[in-house]
Amino acid sequence: MIASVRPRGGHGASILVATLSSAFGVALLLATDVLSAYITASRLGEHASVRLVLLIVAAVFIVIAVYVGAIVTTNTFATIVAGRTRTLALMRLIGAEAARLRTSVAREGLAVGCIGAALGTVIGFVLVLLGTRAVVAWGILPNLNYPMGDWTIIIPPVVVALTTWLSSWVGSRRVLSVTPLQAVGDSVESAPSEVTGRRGRNIVSLCLFAVGTALLGAGVLVGLVSPFAMLIALVGGVLSFTGLILGAGVIMPPMLRLVGVALGTSVPAHLAAANAVRHPERSSRTAIGLVIGVTLVTMFTVAAQCYQNVLTSAASNEPDLYAGSGMNPVMTATVVVFSVLVGFSAAIAAVGMVNSLSLSVLQRRRELGLLRALGLSSIQVRGMMLAESAQLAIAAVVTGLVLGVFYGWAGAQSLLGSLRGAGLIAPAVPWMLLAIAAAACAVLAVAASIAPTRRAVRTSPMEAIATD
Repeated sequence: MIASVRPRGGHGASILVATLSSAFGVALLLATDVLSAYITASRLGEHASVRLVLLIVAAVFIVIAVYVGAIVTTNTFATIVAGRTRTLALMRLIGAEAARLRTSVAREGLAVGCIGAALGTVIGFVLVLLGTRAVVAWGILPNLNYPMGDWTIIIPPVVVALTTWLSSWVGSRRVLSVTPLQAVGDSVESAPSEVTGRRGRNIVSLCLFAVGTALLGAGVLVGLVSPFAMLIALVGGVLSFTGLILGAGVIMPPMLRLVGVALGTSVPAHLAAANAVRHPERSSRTAIGLVIGVTLVTMFTVAAQCYQNVLTSAASNEPDLYAGSGMNPVMTATVVVFSVLVGFSAAIAAVGMVNSLSLSVLQRRRELGLLRALGLSSIQVRGMMLAESAQLAIAAVVTGLVLGVFYGWAGAQSLLGSLRGAGLIAPAVPWMLLAIAAAACAVLAVAASIAPTRRAVRTSPMEAIATD
């Protein structure tokens, strides 16, 4: 029996995602050690709550980095497997077992995870080493004997390798449902009735969202007395967002269809709006990558703004404690470090979104060729793909902004609410910065479809229909 599948591309972005996730975790642990060493050497070492908050934030960031990497990798492998439907079906037709094919895809995931984890470890170590020397040279931190990690730095790369392997296993579940009859087709996506008819999955999605939202509320309340509430809010955020992802096939298509209607009644716009509903799994899988990116950027921006507002208020009320003790240099260094590390998460999501969108377009060569054969011009096909990208961008940006503001405020409230004089924190939304970030994400989504669309449209209709 044939038991393996040859890789057919698409893993470059997956390796990059694993590399960024591993580098993020390693850099964050090392940076936390550096800041802890400075805090211990300064007068702030007497305040245990400062180091506690720093460690909690570091743990939260690592979990977020690994979680985002796992989601993006799962989406990537699901997209790759959807494009291999015909090849997998042919292998089933000649006797290959579904379980063995899935094992082969999972092995690819393990290899991707190991390569990315190793590269990320080296990159994270080098970044922190050079960054520490730079901030010391610039006078931001004093010249101390800063530690460059211990055995704990192996945790992020190991976790990244394992989660990438697990993500590929989950993302490749479609292999089990591929039938030999699909050998005559191409990339096959689930029908709308199949997506909405997954009662078990939809119920699990609703339960996860409800439980996660309740835990977020509990984290906000407990945050009034303890910073450990951030861990409760973290679990709530992960569960609620996972619920949204599982139910994306039901939630996103109607939003995309509504946006598509607003784009006009031309043939390209009409086809783009219809595609969102006709292929809910594909459209939601592509949109969720952009939702992740916008949510992350918005969440961190709102949380950072709330953080700065709380410190500013505390410094004005108790200047001796927050300025005289050396708090300001530490907070400045902390903001700089975590602002840079936030970029890792945004990059992880951006890479995943661009990769999913590009793969999705390339895997639709037969569909685009059929449209050309039916009479659509290349300009109309390009217009349809541009309208689809615009749909994805608008719907995902709006969804990500709403989720990001809520998650960012809940995280800041649960972590900082117990500080003296903080209490209930008002959401701080830097609208200008968010508008720029949202516009950048939208432009990125549209630009990501241009090159693969051009490649697909340049192929003659007959050649595209005959492609495997």
